[in-house]
Amino acid sequence: MYSQTVIYKNEMNEKTMKFLERFAKRVKGSPPGVCPLAVQLSFLQSARSQTCGKCVPCRDGLAQVEIMLRDIVDGKADLNTLENMEELCHIIEDTADCAIGYEAARIVLESVELFRDEYMSHIKEHRCQKEVGQKIPCVSYCPAHVDIPNYIALIGEHRYADAINCIRLDNPFPTACAFICEHPCEEKCRRDILDSPINIRGLKKFAVDQISADQVRVPECNVTTGKKIAVIGGGPSGLTAAYYLSLMGHKVIVFEKKEMPGGMLRYGIPNYRLPKDRLDQDIKAILSTGNIEIRCKVSIPEDISFEEIDKNYDAVYISIGAQLGRTVDVPGSHANGVYSAVDVLDAIGRGEKPDYTGKRVVVVGGGNVAMDASRSAIRCNAEEVTVIYRRRQVDMTALPSEIQGAIEEGVELLTLNAPVGVEADDNNNVTGLIMQPQIVAAYRAGRPAVTAANKDKEVHPCDIVLMAVGQDIYSEPFAEYDVNPKRKTFNTTATARLKSHEKYFAGGDCVFGPSTVIKAVGAGKVAAINIDEYLGYHHKILGSIDYPEPKENDRTHIGRVHLTDRSARERKKNFEPIENGMSYDEAMQECRKCLRCDHFGCGVVEGGRV
Repeated sequence: MYSQTVIYKNEMNEKTMKFLERFAKRVKGSPPGVCPLAVQLSFLQSARSQTCGKCVPCRDGLAQVEIMLRDIVDGKADLNTLENMEELCHIIEDTADCAIGYEAARIVLESVELFRDEYMSHIKEHRCQKEVGQKIPCVSYCPAHVDIPNYIALIGEHRYADAINCIRLDNPFPTACAFICEHPCEEKCRRDILDSPINIRGLKKFAVDQISADQVRVPECNVTTGKKIAVIGGGPSGLTAAYYLSLMGHKVIVFEKKEMPGGMLRYGIPNYRLPKDRLDQDIKAILSTGNIEIRCKVSIPEDISFEEIDKNYDAVYISIGAQLGRTVDVPGSHANGVYSAVDVLDAIGRGEKPDYTGKRVVVVGGGNVAMDASRSAIRCNAEEVTVIYRRRQVDMTALPSEIQGAIEEGVELLTLNAPVGVEADDNNNVTGLIMQPQIVAAYRAGRPAVTAANKDKEVHPCDIVLMAVGQDIYSEPFAEYDVNPKRKTFNTTATARLKSHEKYFAGGDCVFGPSTVIKAVGAGKVAAINIDEYLGYHHKILGSIDYPEPKENDRTHIGRVHLTDRSARERKKNFEPIENGMSYDEAMQECRKCLRCDHFGCGVVEGGRV
């Protein structure tokens, strides 16, 4: 009897913990447009109903927290209520006997930190924030607000050219994003309620694999306005702004410092992830509007002064990106053989592949750049490649698929090790990386903080060290144009305009720091709209697409189609593309999974489009 009771309690504890984990994720990832406080309140009510009632903090404390949170949600509370609720949650977190109490309190405290603006709105304005209202999850979470449900429907109707043009209404890089987009749209796909999110990026790749983007005619341009806009930087943000400004009828001159346009798409992402011939298809389509001129190998202000730019152009968009690599400033970091991973990837993008034959390569970092550098080193014939990261593998910011791909290709991960120095021989050539083992400490801002463990330093033998610890912005020549001297980023208004220079706008990585391609695309689109308004216009993109009528939901439980890669033993030998596309049957199956949230339950998308 005793053993059966213990088993029952253990099962209940396991179920309780799983419930708490699921609901905690639901609170953090509440759908766009839903009041997170209301979600939090429903969680608290569910958690309180499961308390055993034996300890006071859980039994009585959660009930009091629920009363205070309800007052906040109803707009009946003040700042004292919020402070009292936080204080009580800290007490419950420290004194409750089981996870029902302390985990519930912790999640409430996390929600206060995550959604403080929403809490303040309820307390001060007695209502939700203005942007709270039902939205289409995938569209809302796409930084460019691409009309995902409609282009999925077009793919399902075999209308691939129309699907590409549907994407282009908000994103002129359908091919590039089909290969390397981090697909934030999939995170909140409501199909996950039934089985699993739709493979949205995979469907985009299927569409551009059926017909190349440069074979799909772009919309007609509006009547020429006679206005000239200078775009400084030919990366994804600059080319996006140029594309939409061109369609609006403006003449655009893009000044690009390097040999070819594309920015980090060309010089930062290896060919095995994004084939450059496929990138060129997007760029050819962008240039086919006819109103864009690209001048490569032109640096501003070295080759053309700001005075000349001011004189000859009606507006200026700065999109210089973040293309400089950072290094870790540790003893020995200037030894021969220590390089920035960003610089190495840049050289590979220019066709200057290093020869690492017989070399032991160490990559320092845990992001996508670190994975790109390590996998590229494998393809440059390195004898062995090791990634050193100061946190755990689960804490790496790189996409899980990139980490897994690197491991499959032979890259070794050494986690919980921080670089503290570089060993070199008498000729100042690298011989090893000195590492300090780390230990996970308390969590800060949702991430685990690490500190030095009480262990001796270790030396990892190597010949090459690639530092993949971030990117810098070369904004010194623009110092007078509202540049933050500390972060080297441009300070802009909500309309992307520089605060002290009326006709100057900025966007992309040089404003918000190194980020994703789709976020840079979204910034370029927003800038184009605001530049058009600044010039006194309110253009709309010409042309229209006849979208299919939404079909009844298919609620049959269907597994997600995952894209596969070529075998590791083959793909690691060269820089040829590694990812396989969907088959026709797989693509049609994924299309059928779309629940058409844009028509059933949310209403039609309004706003946000050029």
